[in-house]
Amino acid sequence: MTSGVPGPGGTVDPGAVRAGADGPLLVAFAGLPGVGKSTLAARVGTALGAPVLPVDPVERALGRYGLVGDVPGMAAYGAVAGLAEVQLKLGLSVVVDAVNPVASARGLWHDLAERAGVPLRVIEVHCGDEAEHRRRVEARLPDGEFPTWEQTLVRRAEYEPIIGPRLVVDSAVAIDPLPAILTYLH
Repeated sequence: MTSGVPGPGGTVDPGAVRAGADGPLLVAFAGLPGVGKSTLAARVGTALGAPVLPVDPVERALGRYGLVGDVPGMAAYGAVAGLAEVQLKLGLSVVVDAVNPVASARGLWHDLAERAGVPLRVIEVHCGDEAEHRRRVEARLPDGEFPTWEQTLVRRAEYEPIIGPRLVVDSAVAIDPLPAILTYLH
Protein backbone atom coordinates (compact mmCIF):
# COMPACT_ATOMS: atom_id res chain seq x y z
CA MET A 1 0.00 0.00 0.00
CA THR A 2 1.24 3.46 -0.79
CA SER A 3 0.40 6.52 1.22
CA GLY A 4 -1.03 9.68 -0.28
CA VAL A 5 1.50 12.18 -1.50
CA PRO A 6 0.54 15.83 -1.75
CA GLY A 7 0.28 16.95 -5.35
CA PRO A 8 0.12 20.47 -6.77
CA GLY A 9 -1.67 22.86 -4.45
CA GLY A 10 -1.34 20.50 -1.47
CA THR A 11 -3.94 18.07 -2.78
CA VAL A 12 -3.52 14.33 -2.54
CA ASP A 13 -3.78 12.10 -5.56
CA PRO A 14 -6.73 9.84 -4.67
CA GLY A 15 -5.11 7.08 -6.75
CA ALA A 16 -2.14 7.14 -4.36
CA VAL A 17 -4.35 5.76 -1.56
CA ARG A 18 -6.17 2.52 -2.16
CA ALA A 19 -9.43 3.00 -0.35
CA GLY A 20 -10.46 -0.12 1.44
CA ALA A 21 -7.11 -1.86 0.93
CA ASP A 22 -7.45 -3.15 4.48
CA GLY A 23 -11.26 -3.05 4.45
CA PRO A 24 -13.58 -0.23 5.41
CA LEU A 25 -12.95 1.95 8.42
CA LEU A 26 -14.79 4.62 10.35
CA VAL A 27 -12.96 7.93 10.69
CA ALA A 28 -14.37 10.32 13.30
CA PHE A 29 -13.13 13.91 13.39
CA ALA A 30 -13.45 15.90 16.62
CA GLY A 31 -12.63 19.46 17.64
CA LEU A 32 -14.09 22.89 18.21
CA PRO A 33 -15.74 24.94 15.47
CA GLY A 34 -13.29 26.84 13.29
CA VAL A 35 -10.25 24.60 13.82
CA GLY A 36 -10.28 23.15 10.30
CA LYS A 37 -12.10 19.83 10.87
CA SER A 38 -14.40 20.11 7.87
CA THR A 39 -11.57 21.04 5.51
CA LEU A 40 -9.49 18.08 6.67
CA ALA A 41 -12.49 15.71 6.69
CA ALA A 42 -13.24 16.63 3.07
CA ARG A 43 -9.64 16.05 2.04
CA VAL A 44 -9.52 12.69 3.84
CA GLY A 45 -12.84 11.66 2.29
CA THR A 46 -11.53 12.53 -1.17
CA ALA A 47 -8.28 10.65 -0.61
CA LEU A 48 -10.13 7.55 0.63
CA GLY A 49 -12.98 7.77 -1.86
CA ALA A 50 -15.24 7.74 1.21
CA PRO A 51 -18.44 9.65 1.94
CA VAL A 52 -18.05 12.52 4.40
CA LEU A 53 -20.99 12.82 6.78
CA PRO A 54 -21.13 16.17 8.60
CA VAL A 55 -23.33 16.49 11.69
CA ASP A 56 -23.87 20.29 11.58
CA PRO A 57 -26.17 20.41 8.50
CA VAL A 58 -28.29 17.61 9.94
CA GLU A 59 -28.60 19.53 13.22
CA ARG A 60 -29.61 22.71 11.34
CA ALA A 61 -32.20 20.77 9.31
CA LEU A 62 -33.71 19.33 12.47
CA GLY A 63 -33.88 22.86 13.89
CA ARG A 64 -35.81 24.03 10.81
CA TYR A 65 -38.41 21.38 11.63
CA GLY A 66 -38.86 22.62 15.17
CA LEU A 67 -36.44 20.42 17.07
CA VAL A 68 -34.64 22.84 19.36
CA GLY A 69 -32.59 22.70 22.54
CA ASP A 70 -30.38 19.68 23.24
CA VAL A 71 -32.58 17.30 21.25
CA PRO A 72 -31.39 18.15 17.71
CA GLY A 73 -27.74 17.84 18.71
CA MET A 74 -27.89 14.20 19.80
CA ALA A 75 -30.57 13.41 17.20
CA ALA A 76 -28.24 14.73 14.49
CA TYR A 77 -25.42 12.52 15.79
CA GLY A 78 -27.80 9.56 15.81
CA ALA A 79 -29.00 10.29 12.27
CA VAL A 80 -25.42 10.54 10.97
CA ALA A 81 -24.51 7.32 12.81
CA GLY A 82 -27.43 5.59 11.06
CA LEU A 83 -26.28 6.85 7.65
CA ALA A 84 -22.69 5.84 8.42
CA GLU A 85 -23.84 2.33 9.33
CA VAL A 86 -25.53 1.94 5.94
CA GLN A 87 -22.33 3.01 4.15
CA LEU A 88 -20.16 0.69 6.25
CA LYS A 89 -22.49 -2.23 5.46
CA LEU A 90 -21.94 -1.43 1.77
CA GLY A 91 -18.22 -1.93 2.37
CA LEU A 92 -17.32 1.77 2.24
CA SER A 93 -15.14 3.67 4.64
CA VAL A 94 -16.91 6.66 6.22
CA VAL A 95 -15.60 10.02 7.45
CA VAL A 96 -17.67 11.71 10.16
CA ASP A 97 -17.25 15.48 10.55
CA ALA A 98 -18.46 16.59 13.99
CA VAL A 99 -17.41 18.57 17.05
CA ASN A 100 -17.83 15.41 19.15
CA PRO A 101 -17.55 17.49 22.34
CA VAL A 102 -18.65 14.92 24.89
CA ALA A 103 -18.00 11.26 25.61
CA SER A 104 -21.62 10.27 24.89
CA ALA A 105 -21.37 11.63 21.33
CA ARG A 106 -18.02 9.92 20.76
CA GLY A 107 -19.44 6.70 22.17
CA LEU A 108 -21.75 6.46 19.16
CA TRP A 109 -18.73 6.01 16.88
CA HIS A 110 -17.15 3.38 19.14
CA ASP A 111 -20.41 1.44 19.28
CA LEU A 112 -20.93 1.74 15.52
CA ALA A 113 -17.41 0.57 14.70
CA GLU A 114 -17.83 -2.42 16.99
CA ARG A 115 -21.24 -3.31 15.54
CA ALA A 116 -19.95 -2.97 11.97
CA GLY A 117 -16.71 -4.83 12.73
CA VAL A 118 -14.52 -2.03 11.38
CA PRO A 119 -11.62 -0.09 12.87
CA LEU A 120 -12.33 3.33 14.34
CA ARG A 121 -9.80 6.11 13.81
CA VAL A 122 -10.36 9.31 15.79
CA ILE A 123 -8.71 12.51 14.62
CA GLU A 124 -8.86 15.42 17.03
CA VAL A 125 -8.17 18.77 15.40
CA HIS A 126 -7.28 21.88 17.33
CA CYS A 127 -5.76 25.24 16.48
CA GLY A 128 -2.81 25.91 18.78
CA ASP A 129 -2.80 29.63 17.90
CA GLU A 130 -5.79 31.18 19.69
CA ALA A 131 -5.60 34.44 17.70
CA GLU A 132 -5.70 32.44 14.45
CA HIS A 133 -8.56 30.30 15.74
CA ARG A 134 -10.54 33.42 16.63
CA ARG A 135 -9.79 34.95 13.22
CA ARG A 136 -11.10 31.82 11.49
CA VAL A 137 -14.29 31.76 13.55
CA GLU A 138 -14.95 35.46 13.03
CA ALA A 139 -14.18 35.26 9.28
CA ARG A 140 -17.12 32.94 8.68
CA LEU A 141 -20.29 34.43 7.28
CA PRO A 142 -22.41 35.85 10.11
CA ASP A 143 -25.61 34.11 8.99
CA GLY A 144 -26.30 32.22 12.19
CA GLU A 145 -25.06 29.00 10.60
CA PHE A 146 -21.76 29.07 12.46
CA PRO A 147 -21.11 29.81 16.14
CA THR A 148 -19.63 33.14 17.18
CA TRP A 149 -16.30 33.34 18.98
CA GLU A 150 -18.14 33.74 22.29
CA GLN A 151 -20.20 30.60 21.57
CA THR A 152 -17.01 28.77 20.61
CA LEU A 153 -15.47 29.69 23.97
CA VAL A 154 -18.54 28.28 25.74
CA ARG A 155 -18.17 25.07 23.74
CA ARG A 156 -14.48 24.93 24.65
CA ALA A 157 -15.38 25.13 28.36
CA GLU A 158 -17.83 22.24 27.92
CA TYR A 159 -15.53 20.11 25.72
CA GLU A 160 -14.65 16.87 27.50
CA PRO A 161 -11.10 15.55 26.98
CA ILE A 162 -10.85 12.59 24.65
CA ILE A 163 -9.61 9.45 26.35
CA GLY A 164 -8.14 6.76 24.17
CA PRO A 165 -6.27 6.38 20.91
CA ARG A 166 -6.43 9.26 18.50
CA LEU A 167 -4.33 11.40 16.21
CA VAL A 168 -4.09 15.02 17.34
CA VAL A 169 -3.61 17.58 14.57
CA ASP A 170 -2.69 21.21 15.20
CA SER A 171 -4.08 23.12 12.23
CA ALA A 172 -1.98 26.18 13.11
CA VAL A 173 1.20 24.34 12.11
CA ALA A 174 2.30 25.21 8.57
CA ILE A 175 2.93 21.57 7.59
CA ASP A 176 0.24 19.79 5.55
CA PRO A 177 -1.18 17.16 7.95
CA LEU A 178 -2.81 15.01 5.27
CA PRO A 179 0.08 12.60 4.64
CA ALA A 180 0.41 11.90 8.39
CA ILE A 181 -3.37 11.45 8.69
CA LEU A 182 -3.42 8.95 5.82
CA THR A 183 -0.53 7.04 7.39
CA TYR A 184 -2.46 6.92 10.70
CA LEU A 185 -5.54 5.59 8.92
CA HIS A 186 -3.71 2.62 7.46
